[in-house]
Amino acid sequence: MTDFTMAVDADGVAVITWDTVGKSMNVMNEQGFVDLGALVDQALADDAVKGIVITSGKEGSFAGGMDLNIIAKMRDSAGDNPAKGLFDGVMGMHAILRKIERAGMDPKTNKGGKPIAAALPGTALGIGLEIPLACHRIFAADNPKAKIGLPEIMVGIFPGAGGTTRLVRKLGAMGAAPLLLQGKLNDPKKAKSAGVVDEVVPADELLAKAREWVLSEPKFVKPWDEKGYKMPGGAPYHPAGFMTFVGANAMVQKETQGAFPAAKALLSAVYEGALVPFDTAIKIEARWFTNVLMNPSSSAMIRSLFINKEALEKGANRPAVDDQKVTKVGVLGAGMMGAGIALVSAQAGIEVVLIDQSQEAADKGKAYAETYMDKGIKRGKATAEKKEALLNRITATTDLEALKGADLIVEAVFEDVGVKAEMTKKVEAIVGPDCIFATNTSTLPITELAKASVRPDRFIGIHFFSPVEKMLLVEIIKGAETGDVAVAKALDYVRQIRKTPIVVNDARFFYANRCIIPYINEGVRMVAEGVAPALIENAAKQLGMPLGPLQLTDETSIDLGVKIAKATKAAMGEDYPESPADDVLFKLFDEGRLGRKSAAGFYAYDDKGKRTGLWNGLAENWAVSDHQPDLTHVQHRLLMAQVLEAVRALEEGVLEDIREGDVGAILGWGFAPWSGGPFGWLDIIGAAKAVEICETLTTAEGDRFTTPALLRELAEEGESFYGRFGPEAKAAA
Repeated sequence: MTDFTMAVDADGVAVITWDTVGKSMNVMNEQGFVDLGALVDQALADDAVKGIVITSGKEGSFAGGMDLNIIAKMRDSAGDNPAKGLFDGVMGMHAILRKIERAGMDPKTNKGGKPIAAALPGTALGIGLEIPLACHRIFAADNPKAKIGLPEIMVGIFPGAGGTTRLVRKLGAMGAAPLLLQGKLNDPKKAKSAGVVDEVVPADELLAKAREWVLSEPKFVKPWDEKGYKMPGGAPYHPAGFMTFVGANAMVQKETQGAFPAAKALLSAVYEGALVPFDTAIKIEARWFTNVLMNPSSSAMIRSLFINKEALEKGANRPAVDDQKVTKVGVLGAGMMGAGIALVSAQAGIEVVLIDQSQEAADKGKAYAETYMDKGIKRGKATAEKKEALLNRITATTDLEALKGADLIVEAVFEDVGVKAEMTKKVEAIVGPDCIFATNTSTLPITELAKASVRPDRFIGIHFFSPVEKMLLVEIIKGAETGDVAVAKALDYVRQIRKTPIVVNDARFFYANRCIIPYINEGVRMVAEGVAPALIENAAKQLGMPLGPLQLTDETSIDLGVKIAKATKAAMGEDYPESPADDVLFKLFDEGRLGRKSAAGFYAYDDKGKRTGLWNGLAENWAVSDHQPDLTHVQHRLLMAQVLEAVRALEEGVLEDIREGDVGAILGWGFAPWSGGPFGWLDIIGAAKAVEICETLTTAEGDRFTTPALLRELAEEGESFYGRFGPEAKAAA
């Protein structure tokens, strides 16, 4: 069956309808392009056809974009000369879209041809907007839920089927920048205001309006195909355009620190393409797009941020038990974490009972949701009615009896085994035997906490990241006796609140904190060693980390780091690895420099709490050495501190799926997204190179960089992590 069909009406309008078989939203594949091109040829050759309308057979949407599974594999399937194979394939797409754009016009006179309109019932993303941009007029239904844009940059590529070149020529570089470089999505009315679509019409008049325009004998030559065309805002050597491109280059460098290849390639395609005629510009775009696809970063990002993320959200590792949808959740503790959990639960339509020791504290937790909704109303993202409905779903109380009927408890009280045990016993005596009890903890072992439960098979860890409403990841931790129903309940709940789950087994610091704490400690240790703090922070940012280890410590609070160090030392005794990092943290703590919350930490802050730069006192306490390590050595220390813990977590069975390791790292603490995650990065550089780096670091810095046996084994066998542990390898086993 074909995804594209065509019908010609009595007035001579050919309506091409895109309706991907077996999908709720249209996605483009290679055959789809061939079929679309054939139908356009047929319509242009038919004298009875006066014009064409391209639309969707899916209610409420036009297309979700290209099938990213195909893009992720394009390089590997491009033959012995993959760059040429990719370029030829991309130019094949350009040829079809250029055929739509030229629509049979005489190449010299621009006479003849047939008008082609795009009629978008709703969401149009990626290639779903690039096709309309090649049409002569874009009609969008007045559908406020629709999203229109080019989000490719978010998964490590850029619009490579003409979207980059056409949007810049239509809007100018300045106007196109938010859509191309930030992947900004707009509803139809905002898309019209931005100049992306031409008309917004009532949904029930969409096709009629498009057909009416096609039959009106309109002028439809694109501006860039006419003589005398000038780019809006100016081309690179126009005075205004020159300043635009200088600013854009600085902005891209500031935002990416050179770590994300797609943004730089996109800007190069725009700049170079703006200097030449359109047909040359799309060749330049295709070359830069090929360049990005040849970079392993693009396939790694697509794999982790789209394919793996989507698989985990759809329950790739969910136990085969009945649906465990949550209808009523009890949240114990109305502090920042509990308040955030209550908010996202109520947003998902779940009834929430928010418990705290005092009514004042409980009310304060509920007020967090009220403040959040008020901000949303001011930004036009919410309404008074939605606010009222959400607040009505939250009951703030001190009465544990209100928890009766809850099918999930999320405990978010003080991080103390005794306090948590007491709450577990009290609550389990009230809720039904089928209720799942989840503890929100970032450090305490789940198996130990489950000892307080009379139903350890229904006891599980759910580790939220702060702030709950913004962070996408939720870490689910199985204790030694946690059963399948509890895991399924946790997964289904996380799906309800629209987060991405990873499931790990119980161990000290679980997975995320196990990796992020060594990153922080390595950065702080370098301060003690006399490495320039600015070198540490910038080395991290140039790796693509959102925050350097020192700033991250300030954000999470220095007293938390001290608390974790003390608790870990108490638990491990003589096995605790003494670190110069502790000396730095403890000294700052003793001086009352607790980070952002005290407006004093590794950084200095003004009276409004804004960072003003690294604290001058660092150099007074820990002198900067005259001999600084090179940038790569610092970066290897910061990367390997995280990556080796991920490998050890896999070795020890804390991680059961490397997809969770990569997705969790990117969403949980922002691990260099360009790399696709720790295992993605190791596969990019190769296991043998990773072993070489480990051995160099072990010699120079100590045993914490000792090569894990699994990594050495893969190097010796010439294997990769995804080659051995990826879903395709598991399926073949």
